[in-house]
Amino acid sequence: MQLPDMNLLPALDALLRESSVTAAAAEMNVSASAMSRTLGRLRRVVGDPLLVPSGRSLVLTPRARALQPQVEAALGQALAALRPPRPVDIATMRREFTIRTNDGLAVVLGSALTAHAVREAPGVRLRVLPEGDEDPADLRDRVDLDIGAMPELPHDVRSEFLLHHHYVAAARADAPYAREPLTVDRFAAVPHITVSRRGRAHSVVDDRLRELGLRRDVLATVPTHSAACFLALETDALALVPSALAARAARFMPLVVWNIPLSLPPITIAMAWHLRVDADPAHQWLRTVLAGLAASAVDGGGAAGGTGG
Repeated sequence: MQLPDMNLLPALDALLRESSVTAAAAEMNVSASAMSRTLGRLRRVVGDPLLVPSGRSLVLTPRARALQPQVEAALGQALAALRPPRPVDIATMRREFTIRTNDGLAVVLGSALTAHAVREAPGVRLRVLPEGDEDPADLRDRVDLDIGAMPELPHDVRSEFLLHHHYVAAARADAPYAREPLTVDRFAAVPHITVSRRGRAHSVVDDRLRELGLRRDVLATVPTHSAACFLALETDALALVPSALAARAARFMPLVVWNIPLSLPPITIAMAWHLRVDADPAHQWLRTVLAGLAASAVDGGGAAGGTGG
């Protein structure tokens, strides 16, 4: 289907409002003769004379009067579609965000994000999905934001660094060794509770201990960091969890926390999103808030949780 020249729409709007070729030409910053030619084209497209002589002036035909509100609405919508989006009103915004992350980040960043939304954006709702065998392609439709240790990402997914995190060791406050320094020998001798959503007991910790001629005993492997903390409360084992989660848990649980006496590489945590929401003001607000909360988590007691392997 051959579409009409949409450049005619602003001229038609000016002609209908002014009922004058000269006034419409001045408004459009063109000559009167050019506007007269445009009127001729409009008459052929619309199939109506639109403006007809009435004494020394021009008047609108019935068809032109019927078109006037339609033209105003169509032009207004077209101009609105071509303008940059207006700044989002956070206080009145109503939006649900689907975020995929692990339980450590859900506890540390998720709780802070929820509290921030309650204060600043009460219309925002959060839907948190657990980590699993996630596919970055999910960001193209069902997931707004992935947070964690990022794999290699496709070309249509953007990412931004949030923080580095490190693991610590946590034990119940009345464990037999709770008041002692956590030396390498004691760290290896005490049973461990490790976190892996795939059930892996071996990690870089075992590699570092082997370099020192030591081995550890993994008492249990659990899929979430919060489960590791609860298991530590019921045993004499050490739970290996992210530092910020351990700091948060120790505020509500009788836990003691130590730095792990090994040289372990930090884990980089980032957030990833699809290009479809890259320029969305509401999504930009979400990313800005999370970046600030991640910085606060680092400044306030260590980095937030990441994957357990």
